[in-house]
Amino acid sequence: MWLKFTAIALAALLLSLGSSMTHAQNAAEHETELTLQAYAAGYLAGFTCSATFNANKNPTAIQRDELTGSYELVQQRITELEAEVDYERKRVVVSYATEMPPRIAQWRPGLGCVHLPVGSTVDYNLADLPQLSDGAARKIPQQDDGQPWQERAELNQSSGSAALDRVIAQAFSDHYGAGARTSAVLIATPEKIIAEHYRPGFTPTTAQRTWSVAKSIGTSVIGVAIQQGILDPSAPAALKQWQSSFDPRLQISVEHLLHMASGLDSNVAGNRTDRLYMGGGRVLDTAASVALEAVPGQRWKYANNDTLLALRALAERFPNQQAYIDFPYTQLLDKLGMHHTFIETDWNGDFILSSHVWTTSRDLARLGVLHLQQGRWQGEQILPPDWLSYISRPAPAQPPLRNSAGDLTPGYGAQWWLYNRDFPGLPNDTIAARGNRGQYLFIIPSKQLVVVRRGYDLRGEPRFREERFVADVLAALEQSDL
Repeated sequence: MWLKFTAIALAALLLSLGSSMTHAQNAAEHETELTLQAYAAGYLAGFTCSATFNANKNPTAIQRDELTGSYELVQQRITELEAEVDYERKRVVVSYATEMPPRIAQWRPGLGCVHLPVGSTVDYNLADLPQLSDGAARKIPQQDDGQPWQERAELNQSSGSAALDRVIAQAFSDHYGAGARTSAVLIATPEKIIAEHYRPGFTPTTAQRTWSVAKSIGTSVIGVAIQQGILDPSAPAALKQWQSSFDPRLQISVEHLLHMASGLDSNVAGNRTDRLYMGGGRVLDTAASVALEAVPGQRWKYANNDTLLALRALAERFPNQQAYIDFPYTQLLDKLGMHHTFIETDWNGDFILSSHVWTTSRDLARLGVLHLQQGRWQGEQILPPDWLSYISRPAPAQPPLRNSAGDLTPGYGAQWWLYNRDFPGLPNDTIAARGNRGQYLFIIPSKQLVVVRRGYDLRGEPRFREERFVADVLAALEQSDL
């Protein structure tokens, strides 16, 4: 009798546990779906906010360019949501779940948009968000003055070289890749814009997201700090969160971070930082809390977190947060005339300089010219005199020679890609900033040339072959007297 009773009780217990486990599993799945919905709403709010208030784009253009061909995780979910643009408050609100507040992206003057964290409500104090100080306040001009170039080609007109014009026309077709959707091409020396072409609806003042080209902009900010004696790249990053004698992350130097060789765990794909990019997370929560998985300096792994932590190390060298927020604008961007560039922050005040920058082709070309001039601009040494050499020097640990498709891959310096692996038609001193959906800034010191290509390339389609395009540009220039 006792055994029978025990068996019945055990069966009831197992049934109860099974029911509880099923309920918990369903709850977990519901939470996962809610998180994905929150990411999709954040993606929609953030891109709509930045494209509206940084780039002055209309809803039709935003839908066409920013919200199609995007990240598969949220692409379908985006189509089921609606962005509410508040032009007076300069913010975007996207509702996604009845039990949660909407996702919010808020624009700040001169500083761009910021994602508020999941769960934030519309009842927030704008003054509590990171802002530029009055001393760093920017007036964004309606037109680009074309400086520092003494001579500029007419927009969307012939360069004077039939060979070069043909290459540029090919860039706006599918010649260099079936998934290519070129929005701009600019070719310049320090003295002259040789050619400048835009897709209809785009102008020299149309800002576009850089994606990972931001990393090279970020290391330029670090270069300014090195020139001013604020930071030593060989010194430990020494983040406050890592200050324990037991913490092996104290071995990580700023240079390790610049070389993508921190050794930190960044999951299988180090370029997936969804919680920060779409979820309203903070750099301190998403990047600084991970553990080591390799000895610093001995393994190359492309990781957004390494860029973010290098900038965080710089932030902690400043006496206060406001001084850090103003620094890239007053000490780099505005000195170069990069007035249509917006470096966005998280809500804690850390720059997301791994991706969240909106800028124009001319502003990128200005940064390229600064490097061609060995860091000197209008008589001022902004970057260290040997900075171009430093970022162009191959890091001790390098990317694989070929990618999964068998294509030759560039080498890596300090947050810049190095075309030093015998790419046909490209000098071995060619370096580039490269970003998702076809963003490229090429610097070729031996030719004193900058080449910018912007795009909205489609995911899953054959990519724009930037190395072939630039080689064709160089070949065309060799045939002309431009």
